[in-house]
Amino acid sequence: MSESPRPTTFIECPQLASRLGLASLTLASETFQWTGSFKFRAAMNVAASVPQDMLIAASSGNFGQALALACTMLGKRSIIVMPKTSAEVKVKAVRSFGGEVDLIDIAIIGRSARVERLAKEHPDAYIASAYDDPLVIEGNSSLGREIAQMRPKPEIVIAPVGGGGLTAGIIQGLKIHECSAEVVGAEPSMGNDGARSLRAGRLIENETEPQTIADGARTVSLGKHNWKVLQHGLSAIVEVPEAAILEGVRTLFSEANLKSEPTGALGIGALLHDPKRFAGKRVCCVISGGNVDPAVYASIILE
Repeated sequence: MSESPRPTTFIECPQLASRLGLASLTLASETFQWTGSFKFRAAMNVAASVPQDMLIAASSGNFGQALALACTMLGKRSIIVMPKTSAEVKVKAVRSFGGEVDLIDIAIIGRSARVERLAKEHPDAYIASAYDDPLVIEGNSSLGREIAQMRPKPEIVIAPVGGGGLTAGIIQGLKIHECSAEVVGAEPSMGNDGARSLRAGRLIENETEPQTIADGARTVSLGKHNWKVLQHGLSAIVEVPEAAILEGVRTLFSEANLKSEPTGALGIGALLHDPKRFAGKRVCCVISGGNVDPAVYASIILE
């Protein structure tokens, strides 16, 4: 198994583009990435860049899986703090990739507080953020580089927003490779701290973790490192209602033959919710991952 990220899979969707009034629509799918999401790009860059032999992180699933595999590949150990409400498929996956899972009840103790306790127990460990780390941004910039190499180049890139590590990385990668595409975030309306922050010109937090179906975007706020990039690099954030997220999952299944987790479908949800915003443009829509509990996925598709 290679320690390098797999190239993203580009899928042309002419029929969906026509339906939405776009000049073209290309999906940049990370569902076939190692561990099933873009998070491997960041996790491998973090694990390979730090000298510590143990890494500790809090994750609802995708970063945890990615970090567990990256550490295993590099001969390192990982402890992943996960809420008990995490999708069972993601908990099992973290363990299968060699990570130690530390399950918590977030009503009793928060993720950050639990990580702090573990850090005291393992003072030599590296505390890895799932999104708020320059090494995360650097790792995710490889996806921006791949998008910048598209021909013709997209005019707009839409990507999911949770903590902001993906969009910050894409912006950085596009800039390095001289692609002037506009970057638009897609965020659940239930957890719209990013959109509110962009409007206010300062970081604004959610009061609690938003319980959106897009579990990869259940963050309290954008990362501080990411905000430095996003406040100038994002042109807008579309707030996507839960119904549009679910419709995005179904649309990817029916029109692209692609399985996506709800977070991965945020970009398509943004297109469905606000098609006029993107009319007539060449759009690249990032599908960030495909790790979804089978029962949850079946219920969405069969709704």
